[in-house]
Amino acid sequence: MSVNYGSKRIVVGAHYGLRDWLAQRVTAALMALFTLLVLAQVIFSKGPIGYDQWAGIFSAQWMKVLTFTVILALLYHVWVGMRDIWMDYIKPVWLRLLLQVFTLVWLVACAGWGIQVLWRL
Repeated sequence: MSVNYGSKRIVVGAHYGLRDWLAQRVTAALMALFTLLVLAQVIFSKGPIGYDQWAGIFSAQWMKVLTFTVILALLYHVWVGMRDIWMDYIKPVWLRLLLQVFTLVWLVACAGWGIQVLWRL
């Protein structure tokens, strides 16, 4: 949406352009590559996958850091998408703000839970 004030054009709304478009694609690519990495480890593991094998996959420090990076990418991916949905489809400003705050609180809580689970292994 754009608003014209004489000869000045001011862009408002959820259309942040290339930065958000690129962020969505980069985070999606990172999540896809991570999924392929974990899938390859599962496929090429010996025997049935149990808790010990899952814990073994995520026990190395580099894998914990990579997994947490992917968790952060997922959270940012979700934030950009949900923010755009709220801004595009929720017209009352107070409700849109409430939903955005709820989304942020939820995503921070998910990040905390992810850290707790990941470093508990």
